[in-house]
Amino acid sequence: MSPFARAPRSPEPGDAPTFRLSVVIPAFHEAAHIADTVATLRDALACVEARGGVEIVVVDDGSADRTAESARQAGADQVIVKETNQGKGAAVRAGVLAARGATIVFTDADLAYPPEQIVSLLERVEDGWRMVVGSRHHQATTTVVRARRIRQLGSRAVNVATMVLLLGVLRDTQCGLKAFEREAARALFGAGRVDGFAFDIELFHLADRFEIAPLEVPVQLVNSEQSTVRLVRDTARLIRDVLRIRWWDLRGGYRASTVAAPAVGDRTAQLRR
Repeated sequence: MSPFARAPRSPEPGDAPTFRLSVVIPAFHEAAHIADTVATLRDALACVEARGGVEIVVVDDGSADRTAESARQAGADQVIVKETNQGKGAAVRAGVLAARGATIVFTDADLAYPPEQIVSLLERVEDGWRMVVGSRHHQATTTVVRARRIRQLGSRAVNVATMVLLLGVLRDTQCGLKAFEREAARALFGAGRVDGFAFDIELFHLADRFEIAPLEVPVQLVNSEQSTVRLVRDTARLIRDVLRIRWWDLRGGYRASTVAAPAVGDRTAQLRR
């Protein structure tokens, strides 16, 4: 039986988490919005803060603006600054491996998924699920503001390519709201190799490899026009990375991993605690 199968969890001796919940926010050129994002998260998660503590980890993925400084001033617990833009996958990976919470969630800086939903994912992880993922395909999911038609078509193309090339089933790999039990997160992100948007697809593949059963839950979605995604370019790169994942897998490139140290060149500032 996999050590990550659904079961009541207990902290590792000598490695007890500092917070009940860590929220990782990858950010690129978000100086104008990141302070509001941090404040909104604090308000939405006040009930968790009062019962175990919340850590907010912002990863500045090589921004040329004042994203990192704005995040510090807004009171993020950790601000990780990547010297160059490496991609969303690299940013989330750095944040997750630095996070100190018993449950680790990542979501987008534009809060396209209202953060009150994080509490529900947290509760599911605390019930024993190692990986809980939002799904826009779930029958109970609601969309407050729909994406433009071209973005919907791009999303469908990615899902079909993923189903055909890698997973064999239709899953909403790209939903930007996912939660993990601490040790499962370390295993998944410690083994990850994809730096771009296909890192979500890689997570599902690794979950299958490590026998971590993901629980799919409905979400409320508010599509944002602040997205830094460039549809044609980034969809092409994502499909390229899906092929790379398949190639690495066939070559035996994925193994259960210990926790990786932050990459050289990343600077971590621990601020509030």
